[in-house]
Amino acid sequence: MKRRPEPELMEGEAQALAYAEADFSASNSLFMELLAQLNPGPLDGARALDIGCGPADIPRRFLSAYPRAHCDALDGSRAMLDRAEAMLAGRPGLAARCRLLHECIPSAQLPAQHYDLILSNSLLHHLHEPQVLWRTILDCARPGALVLVMDLTRPASAGWVEALVETYAANEPEVLRADFRHSLFAAFEPREVVAQLAEAGLDGLEVGVVSDRHLAVWGRLPA
Repeated sequence: MKRRPEPELMEGEAQALAYAEADFSASNSLFMELLAQLNPGPLDGARALDIGCGPADIPRRFLSAYPRAHCDALDGSRAMLDRAEAMLAGRPGLAARCRLLHECIPSAQLPAQHYDLILSNSLLHHLHEPQVLWRTILDCARPGALVLVMDLTRPASAGWVEALVETYAANEPEVLRADFRHSLFAAFEPREVVAQLAEAGLDGLEVGVVSDRHLAVWGRLPA
């Protein structure tokens, strides 16, 4: 099935609110489980970058699990970061270790070779040019940095898309059902991601299907 790109940013307040209030606990928990399987260690003093943080549930989970780490959480949507700020306002211990950045890649002003860990969940399918993500990782990560990227994977048919929408979003507002549908059509297949990594010079990272609707990219960069 041919890919159908979607808008890169969730700028609408209604869409951001629906997204922030939706239950993504299963997929976000899966992301954290994948990170734990990579044995990152205690991450004492480590600096992580979450690219496309949305309402910052992954930074919240990450900083709760690794209380000696810090995280820069980047998103191009002001509406999403407003939700992230509201979440952090009630968690001063996490807020002290989380810096929210309202910027877009590839134009974001990020320090070169600075981060020990690069995270990204559900951003790749939004990008019209996926190489901007992989180039940002290469530019910002320290040698030997750990990388974990998770995203939707494109189903083989429109019928499969509708089956996934009914399975996982049957009781969600129509704005979320439509967004999930569009995202599945916009997602990449594993073989496409493998080709992207080869083009970027990141073919040392692994690619795998990790659920009926997700793929992941993981590994360490060369030291």
